[in-house]
Amino acid sequence: MKVLFATTNLAKVKKYADELEKKGIEVITIKDIGINLHVEENGKNAIENAYIKAKAYYDKTEITTIGMDNNLYIEGLPENKQPGTHVRRVNGKELTDDEMIEYYTNLVHQYNGKLTAKWVYGMVIYNGKEEKEYSWSRSNFYLVDKPCKKRNPGYPLDSMSIMPNCNKYFVDLTQEDRNKDKQNYNEDHVIEFIVNNI
Repeated sequence: MKVLFATTNLAKVKKYADELEKKGIEVITIKDIGINLHVEENGKNAIENAYIKAKAYYDKTEITTIGMDNNLYIEGLPENKQPGTHVRRVNGKELTDDEMIEYYTNLVHQYNGKLTAKWVYGMVIYNGKEEKEYSWSRSNFYLVDKPCKKRNPGYPLDSMSIMPNCNKYFVDLTQEDRNKDKQNYNEDHVIEFIVNNI
């Protein structure tokens, strides 16, 4: 079975595609089918944005679609500086990976070089008749103002996010490190949600 992933972030697709392929589900993108689509993500939270993307992509292709969005919340920042649904969009501009690292490094630097943060994820599967939604979060990490030189394309903040219990950047985490923090890194529940709802 084929399912469309409503994103242009290939790193996000790869994260789930390999595991879903083992379950007999082929994940495709609009690039695979030669379609260009820009979606205005103006939802109030991760679920709303995931739905907006899933519906727009489905309406264009009539292929069951997975929409996903992630919101970032940083402790100690005033409301007007919270990234929330606009992690990559700052002052109306869509930032590249390098620009994101520069922007957030400067932001964290203003607050003594270290801020506790939390990701909130939303996923919606839409098939033209109904939508199924799922939300989860990743907490227990902090952002620092000295980024690692190593990069994870599509996930730039992994270069300045630290897992406290092993004191490593996300980009340097081994599978063993991730296994130590199953609550935040075991995403079998996400795969299960997709398999059970497409």
